[in-house]
Amino acid sequence: MSAATVTASATANVCAAPLAARPEVTGDLGDGTYRNPVLAADWSDPDVLRVGDDFYLTASSFGRSPGLPLLHSRDLVNWTLIGHALDRLEPAEAFAAPRHDCGVWAPSLRHHDGRYWIFWGDPDHGVYQINAPRIRGPWTRPHLLKPGKGLIDPCPLWDEESGAAYLVHAWAKSRSGVKNLITGHRMSRDGRELLDEGRVLIDGDRIPGWFTIEGPKLYRHDGWFWILAPAGGVATGWQGAFRSRSFHGPYEERIVLQQGDTGVNGPHQGGWVRTATGEDWFLHFQQRGAYGRVVHLQPMRWGADGWPVLGDDDNPGTPVDVYRKPHLPPQPPSAPATSDDFPGGRHGPQWQWTANPRTGWATSHSGDGLRLACVRTARADDVRALPHTLTQRLPLRPCAVEVELRLDAEVPGARAGLAVLGDAYSWAGLERDEGGAVRLVHRFAEAGTAAERDAAPPRPAPHGTARLRVEITRGARCHFHADTGDGFLPTGGPVFAATPWRWVGALLGLFAVAPEGTGPTGTALFTHFRINH
Repeated sequence: MSAATVTASATANVCAAPLAARPEVTGDLGDGTYRNPVLAADWSDPDVLRVGDDFYLTASSFGRSPGLPLLHSRDLVNWTLIGHALDRLEPAEAFAAPRHDCGVWAPSLRHHDGRYWIFWGDPDHGVYQINAPRIRGPWTRPHLLKPGKGLIDPCPLWDEESGAAYLVHAWAKSRSGVKNLITGHRMSRDGRELLDEGRVLIDGDRIPGWFTIEGPKLYRHDGWFWILAPAGGVATGWQGAFRSRSFHGPYEERIVLQQGDTGVNGPHQGGWVRTATGEDWFLHFQQRGAYGRVVHLQPMRWGADGWPVLGDDDNPGTPVDVYRKPHLPPQPPSAPATSDDFPGGRHGPQWQWTANPRTGWATSHSGDGLRLACVRTARADDVRALPHTLTQRLPLRPCAVEVELRLDAEVPGARAGLAVLGDAYSWAGLERDEGGAVRLVHRFAEAGTAAERDAAPPRPAPHGTARLRVEITRGARCHFHADTGDGFLPTGGPVFAATPWRWVGALLGLFAVAPEGTGPTGTALFTHFRINH
C-alpha cells in the first residue's frame, strides 16, 4: 500500500505548594510551528496511517495489557489516545506474569479493503495480525500468521498495481541467532497465510558500514518497492531507505536521516504518511534513556533523483527541532491524557496492567477513585514481579506526579503505593504493620536485586491516608514526598534516578499487595491522580 494512495531538584518548600492544574504538554507552539518531540513519552516504534482527514498511530506495548495503543490526530502534531486494539496478550498463559521486554514489538498499521490492519512480531511466538472495520474496533482476535522465534517488525503491503500482497519482517538475534536481515514473503490478500517460504530481500552484512537493519516499513511509490528501515542500533542508529523495481530485489540503499551535528541521537524507525494536501511527513523515535522512545515529526520530500529527503531544509538528512506545522486545518492543542479521577472506579486508556488482568484486581463503585485489591502474592517485596500493577508512561518533561491514597486493609503486611518502575525501582506508600498501625514507607530495589529495602525509616500515618508526590526533574531524577496530615515533607530517602527496562522506558505505577496467606485482604483507594508540568 502506497502512502501516496492511502486515504485510508525538588525541595520541601517547593513541594509544600499545592499543584495547580495545567494543560497537557504538546509539541504545538501555538504560532504555526511545532517543537520535537511531538509525543514526549515512550511511544516506541511508531507507525502512522491516514484515512481521509484523520491520522492514526500505534506503537509497541511489549508485555503490558491492553496492548497496541491507538492515537488520533488531525494535524500530526496534536495527538489524543483513543484506546487500544489488543484487549489481552496471547498466548494468554505466557503473559500471566510480567514480561516487561517481551510481547508486542514494532507494529505496522494499515488500511485495506475497508478495514484497519495491525501486524506485529512477538519475538518468542511469531508474527500476529488483527483487523477491524473501524479504528475503535471491534478488533479480531490475534491470528498467528507466521510462528517462530525471533520474527519481529512485520509490515504488509497490498500492491494496488499488481493486486498481490506481501509481507516483510526482521529478525531478533536473541531468539533466532541471526539479525541484520529483512525477509520477504508473498501473502494472501486476506492476510491469513503466507504463500511461500520467504527469501532474504536485504542482507545488511553485505552492505559496508551497515549493521542491525530492522524495523522495515514496506511501500509502493513511483513504480518502486520501498523499504524504509533503520540500522545502527537503537541509541545511535540512522534511517535507511531501500528501493527496487521488483519486490524480490535487488535493492539499492541510501541513508536518509541521521544525527549529524544535532542533539537528536539515533533518529530512526517510523513511518511515512502523505496528507490530503499532498505533503509528505515521517514520524520516528529517539531513544531517551529512562524516558524510552519519544516521537519526532520530520518533513519529507522526494528529490530529483527519486529518493526521499527527510529533515532540515538547510541541512537535509538531519532532524528538525522547530518547524512549521503541516498545511492542515488548525487543531486545539492536545496530548495523550495522563491525569485521572477514576470515575466509578474505572481507569482511563493511559493505564496498562503489567500482565493480562484478572477479575477482582480493581472494582467499580459509585464514587470516584481507583479501588485496588491487596492481592496476595509470594513476591510482595518486589514490585517488578507484580502482574497487578497499573502503569503509565513516564513523561519526558519535568513534572510533579501526585495521588491520594487510603489503605483499607487490616492484614499485616498489606501495602499500596506510587512507584517509579524500571530495572531498578522506588516507591512510597502505606503499609499495615504487625501491630495493626498504618505507617508511611519508602522503599527501593536496585537492578539485579531480588528484593527491596527501606529507603528511609517508616513514619506514622495515623489516619491511614497519605498524599504522595514524586517531583521528576531533568535526567529522570525522582524526589519522593508525602503528606500524612502535616503537609508535604520529603520521605527521607535519597534522590532516585529512574532506569529503563531493557527496551522499555520507566513507568509510573499504582499497586496494592499483601503477603501470601488465605482470607480477604482489603483494598487500597487511589484518588485524584495528577501529572502537572
